[in-house]
Amino acid sequence: MANQNFPAQNHPQTVVIVGASGGIGLGFVRYFLEQVPFPVKIWATYRQAIAELENLAKENPDRLTLVPLDITEESQIAQFSQQLGKTKVDWLINCVGILHVEDNPPEKSLRHLQPSQLQQYFAVNSIGPVLLAKHFLPHLRHASPSIFATISAKVGSIGDNQLGGWYGYRASKAALNMLLKNTAIEYHRVAPQCAVILLHPGTTDTSLSQPFQKNVPPEKLFTVERTVKQLMTILLQVKPENSGTFYSWDGTILPW
Repeated sequence: MANQNFPAQNHPQTVVIVGASGGIGLGFVRYFLEQVPFPVKIWATYRQAIAELENLAKENPDRLTLVPLDITEESQIAQFSQQLGKTKVDWLINCVGILHVEDNPPEKSLRHLQPSQLQQYFAVNSIGPVLLAKHFLPHLRHASPSIFATISAKVGSIGDNQLGGWYGYRASKAALNMLLKNTAIEYHRVAPQCAVILLHPGTTDTSLSQPFQKNVPPEKLFTVERTVKQLMTILLQVKPENSGTFYSWDGTILPW
């Protein structure tokens, strides 16, 4: 699966997967270890370690390094960036997100709104990703094409919103979209070879979506492997001039 922007090279490309202990993040780690046509050095972050990720690191000690990271803590993001020194990053894919806060489901009505829950949505889904963009700019500002991608959601599209509800999740993803659209404009000036991309993965069979799967048609509920393959098909075709685009899993462009 060669691509003109990311040809096979003798030296490894550097990949940062943020949120690698979650379903999609772990899927991306596996994909880069097993399926890309170029050697890689992967830095994979986690908030809570899981055995499967740790086993992959033991099996691939020269290709996979694990880093504890809570993206709601800017100091940890800054420390991770400093840990990489002058390393050039070719791919940064952020998979961190929350759909419900603890035992509280997404808010269906105004009467369900709680400030603390809204703050948590924004801290994880909106603020964390743009802080990654802030601190990883030096690693993405180089002469070769690179990708800064983050998982968004179609329900964050204001133009597509016909049903309402899910106040905090929708709003935090809409905020994410605006923050990274701004980032794309700034990166175009200071890191013009980096494409800033937003991705709607579709409904993926993970613990995040599990409480909401009963009304999803079987053909619209994707395995992690299928989701990652679909998203990588998009990313492998992205060029720097596509920066600032919001893609659905099938490659269509979503409205803001």
